[in-house]
Amino acid sequence: MSRWLPTSCALCAQNCGLLVKVENNRIVNVKGDRENPRSAGYLCRKGQNIANFQHHAERLTKPLKKTAEGFVEISWEQALTEIGARLRSIVGTHGPRSYAFMGGGGQANHFEAAFGTSLMRGLGSHYHYNALAQELTGFFWCAGRMLGRQNRFPIPDEHQADMLVGIGWNGMESHQMPRAPLVIREFAKNPDKLLVIIDPRESRTAKEANIHVPLRPGTDALFTRAMIAIILQEGWEDSEYLDNFCTGFEEIRGWFENFDIHKALEVCHVDFEQVRNVCREMTSRSWCLHFDLGVYMNRHSTLATYLHMLLLAVCGRFCVPGGNVIPGAVMPIGSHSDERLARTWRTVETDFPAILGCFPPNVMPEEILSGKDDRLRAVVVSSSNPVRSYADTSAYEKAFKELDLLVTVEITMSETAELSDYVLPARTAYESYDASFFTWNYPEIFFQMRHPVVEPEPETRESGTILAAIGKAAGLLPELPDYLYEAGEKDRLEYTMALLTWLQRNRKYSKLMPLIIAETRKKGSESINLDALWSLFLVSPPSLKRNVARAGVVSSSKFGAFGNLRKILRAVRGVINYRSVAPLAILTPQVSFAEKLFNKVVESPSGLWLGKSGDDNIAELMTKDKMVNLYIPEMAEWIKEIQPELEEKALQQDADYPFVLNAGRHKPENANTLMRKPDWNEGRRTCTLAMNPVDAESLGIVDGETVKVITEAGQERIELEVTGEVRQGQVLIPHGFGLKYRGEVHGINVNRLTKNTHRDRLAATPLHRYVRCRVEKVGEGTLDVGRP
Repeated sequence: MSRWLPTSCALCAQNCGLLVKVENNRIVNVKGDRENPRSAGYLCRKGQNIANFQHHAERLTKPLKKTAEGFVEISWEQALTEIGARLRSIVGTHGPRSYAFMGGGGQANHFEAAFGTSLMRGLGSHYHYNALAQELTGFFWCAGRMLGRQNRFPIPDEHQADMLVGIGWNGMESHQMPRAPLVIREFAKNPDKLLVIIDPRESRTAKEANIHVPLRPGTDALFTRAMIAIILQEGWEDSEYLDNFCTGFEEIRGWFENFDIHKALEVCHVDFEQVRNVCREMTSRSWCLHFDLGVYMNRHSTLATYLHMLLLAVCGRFCVPGGNVIPGAVMPIGSHSDERLARTWRTVETDFPAILGCFPPNVMPEEILSGKDDRLRAVVVSSSNPVRSYADTSAYEKAFKELDLLVTVEITMSETAELSDYVLPARTAYESYDASFFTWNYPEIFFQMRHPVVEPEPETRESGTILAAIGKAAGLLPELPDYLYEAGEKDRLEYTMALLTWLQRNRKYSKLMPLIIAETRKKGSESINLDALWSLFLVSPPSLKRNVARAGVVSSSKFGAFGNLRKILRAVRGVINYRSVAPLAILTPQVSFAEKLFNKVVESPSGLWLGKSGDDNIAELMTKDKMVNLYIPEMAEWIKEIQPELEEKALQQDADYPFVLNAGRHKPENANTLMRKPDWNEGRRTCTLAMNPVDAESLGIVDGETVKVITEAGQERIELEVTGEVRQGQVLIPHGFGLKYRGEVHGINVNRLTKNTHRDRLAATPLHRYVRCRVEKVGEGTLDVGRP
């Protein structure tokens, strides 16, 4: 018997809705889910091949422990007991800075992050490393300074725009917004709209564009400074917007006066008249900006992002319809972390602060290898594969071997799992209730709580329950009363009253709430993630209630005055017995809201528009003065470096490394590192070095030939692909390869060619889009040195 069941894709942040056909507990067919209001039936070939993600020969099914003879299967009890004891010993001896949590949900399973961070805080640590800090923290930092909160970042409102500008974005292949290829084509073909793509190469997206500005690799900051200078020189800025909604314009104006625009654009290898025309369009149209990894992972990453945000402000495009807006959210994807405050942790060896509550993976190897007593010594990795996903594989391998304890929670024997002391088998995205909190919609707010569509492997567990069990084994939980366990086997309402009564008397344990819920509900809950969803709605802030009511999802305007756990606990203060009617009477509006919203979400397996943002997006600013703050003092010295002469010198060709490597090309054939089974790409050309025909001819190499790519970090051999899409002097290698499956490595791991120290000075994001390299015929040049 077969069934078609709704779910979503777990291979990128768009999480497009899928309908999967299941027979004998296997996914046998996939199509787009037209009932999903966000993706409306759209899917790419990654989603079409999701069965290869779920069903393969290297699935983890039992806990594993590394021994002198290799990995051996052990019981869950033994694994948790040993891991807990070792964590207690390490943190007890060396302090909380010796522990870090890495991961937290990947592309689709975000509920586990609550349990991982709760375990981290229970051990006294703040060190959370994840992929957001590999890509986006410079952007989040700028949003924090200019708009008030790092987790209230702006997104393009393309639905209300008549011009879309993409910088460093190949949305036809990387997506990075819902239904991106359809949106791109609609802009390009609509005579009333305009698509402008600013990108060094003629990508698939650039080919669709009405205007393609092929700037020189690595010149984003110089180029954007020149654009702002043109606008101000011509008097095209939106003065009314700047006067009414912005502060700091007079402080930044001088950065663009007397700037040599023509020389700057000459260094950028672009035409002045073309750029001036684009600036004119920007100041006369309703436009929004999509900037992506081509900026975030390039030279001057955080500064270039800041300049792009200044460009938006000068044109009056923040928090207005069709501009870049602050979206609503079910839950922010991170916390605001102001590095100017003493309470914000910094890394010990490299001195980088948390941004959005996260630390940059680029610095972890140095933090482990520092030799200091409070160095990182124990790491729990969940839903992450740093040995393939992050810069400088060699540095990570060396560092991980020096750890006192490495635990990986995973669905497959990844390259990181192979280096671990313990490997714990998790359930996949299709075996559990789970969700994503990625926000990329306006004004609607989308949410989908995926249902399991296949039965899990018998000994696998939800990642959150694994992390919670580690916390219990590490001795983090206090002694819990019998009545809490008893209530945990009953319905959510009675359990909630019992939990709040206990927590009112034991507030110091509130940071362990996810671990306590997982422990006391383990016999009465179908999924700990469902309990987490209920808890999230119970403590939801007033803003979510307003957004939900605005969308008509829950029809009532009175949901109580409680917006956080502290207020709820205040409401039940003095209650002696949780079975008293007092707590329920006090919390009836809050509980009613949570129950109605919970049921609506669970009964909508294809997802739903959960809420809708208000019309006044300027009101979403969280700066002290409720204005867009244009001036960031830390940028003043950095921007002085962005001069044509200085940039020309910095960009001069290196005789040893004459090419610029784009280390992370998006293709339809690459996905995250959990898409390991290579069958989905059978017959396709997957992992190649893309090079311009003129460059290939100058080197005497031809399409299909194996060549050697050499960087400061190491070298790899790879098949050459000659294509006119690539700019002269630039070469590209896709990410997500070098994966081992059934003993065979497929493609090359591009992070063998990247240094973790080649990073942004403020956010430490890797500069993957500008890696100096040289290319040689196999057998020529020097000996194979520098490769582990």
